[in-house]
Amino acid sequence: MLKGFNIIGDTEIAEGDDYLQAFSPTHLKNLPEKFIVATAQELENAVEKATIAFNSYKNTSAKERALFLETIAKEIDNIGDELIDRAKLETGLTEQRLTSERGRTTGQLKLFAELLREGSWVEAVIDEALPDRKPLPRSDLRKMNIAIGPVAVFGASNFPFAFSTAGGDTASALAAGNPVIVKAHPSHLGTNELMGTAIKKAAEISHMPDGVFSFIIGDGIKTGLQLVKHPGIKAVGFTGSYKAGMTIFKAATNERESPVPVFAEMSSVNPIVLLPSKLRKESDALATQLAGSISVGVGQFCTNPGLLFLIEDENYKGFTLKLIETLAAIPEAPMLNQGICSSYYMNRKLMAKQKGVAVLYMGEDESAVNEGSSALFQVNANDFIQNQELQNEVFGPASLIVKCKDERDLFQALKSLHGQLTATIMGDADDISKYAGSIEVLTGKAGRLIFNGVPTGVEVSHAMVHGGPFPATTDSHSTSVGSDAIKRFLRPFCFQDCPHDLLPDALKNENPLGIMRKINGHYTREGISV
Repeated sequence: MLKGFNIIGDTEIAEGDDYLQAFSPTHLKNLPEKFIVATAQELENAVEKATIAFNSYKNTSAKERALFLETIAKEIDNIGDELIDRAKLETGLTEQRLTSERGRTTGQLKLFAELLREGSWVEAVIDEALPDRKPLPRSDLRKMNIAIGPVAVFGASNFPFAFSTAGGDTASALAAGNPVIVKAHPSHLGTNELMGTAIKKAAEISHMPDGVFSFIIGDGIKTGLQLVKHPGIKAVGFTGSYKAGMTIFKAATNERESPVPVFAEMSSVNPIVLLPSKLRKESDALATQLAGSISVGVGQFCTNPGLLFLIEDENYKGFTLKLIETLAAIPEAPMLNQGICSSYYMNRKLMAKQKGVAVLYMGEDESAVNEGSSALFQVNANDFIQNQELQNEVFGPASLIVKCKDERDLFQALKSLHGQLTATIMGDADDISKYAGSIEVLTGKAGRLIFNGVPTGVEVSHAMVHGGPFPATTDSHSTSVGSDAIKRFLRPFCFQDCPHDLLPDALKNENPLGIMRKINGHYTREGISV
């Protein structure tokens, strides 16, 4: 039974007067449970507890934190069907999708546990002293990554498990040795409580310090800004809209005495380039594949393909007709919440009014029943280049075809692109050779370049990059998915001429952790002979 509380470390608390209710996008009404908004003092207490917890949590061993993450995964699984049922009510997502996402969420917790035990994340580097070096001796220098401090995490609307309370931001920050305070997403408050309670229980089982995890409930941006501006917060993880992300980014960098890093995933239209030879051979199959990618999850993926670049040739018309036909046959489905649904229909109307834009297909406006219908637009490359608004994300099952006259037209259109999470090339060997220049342009525009696949689908693995140049993210040097996500919440630290007994295990001569280290410029697992 849901209680509607906030979790402040070990304490469940609900002393405020204001409350929120989750909305069911399938039942089109508020759900009955009341979730109490955290007071300013409760938020203050959460940060204070996190600050105190950091002093001990940062010194826990990698093995201890790995067990903590695995216990969180176990406790999430122990919730069982209740978690899936509640998330279905609050998001309108299917049982199959949510079951898969739960597996991804527990899987990424286990991935970070595996990374902690393997040890390479500390990036240990040792340059031994050279006392006899001329003209000056060299000190003993030993570097490794250390935790950064309490992290604020904002839950996302479109992934209630994998990018929310126990999602990748929380998992990577905890793995790095940082306490986490989650601001619950108002769209799935019950889901958040179930997940947050699982983390709290796992912390107790694992004997983690009081304050290693908290979540707070708040309406709008007010609570979020109070959290971001608090001097005790040392980094921020965010997934959501460009507007909200930039508000948080500016607050963290311009409105604090001490700025902190913000790792915000915000806006991406994920261009797909369909090259002529591939299109000639597989036109219908590509249209079917792309229609599925545009409409999957009612277009509410951060990797939804919002731009399709094609050269107008004899195959262009047949492809567009097949794409229209396939999109038109896809039934409407519930969107995540009323705000997202309303914005989708408003933004696609704005798209249709832009100079040079033609509407190829537009399904009925089903906002009254909170459902999304597909839409497809077309514009020539010159009009696209001249109008930056055509790169604004339309968060839903819609895409814009950019019609190019020739190779040069395509090259110039791609050069005008903003930063993206992904870019995709659909082409055979001849295409890839001929259009190498356009492909090279895309490597500077995105965090991940896909060949002959669709961008909707992000593998949680060691090699994955889910990030990209602005405005896709606020920090193109990072990823929010995959094991490298841990690096966002670490900072390099150097010990100079430190007494051996005071060194952390990762930097001791004997290498008690058995990890890979760079010693005097060479990688090895061997210890240092004294």
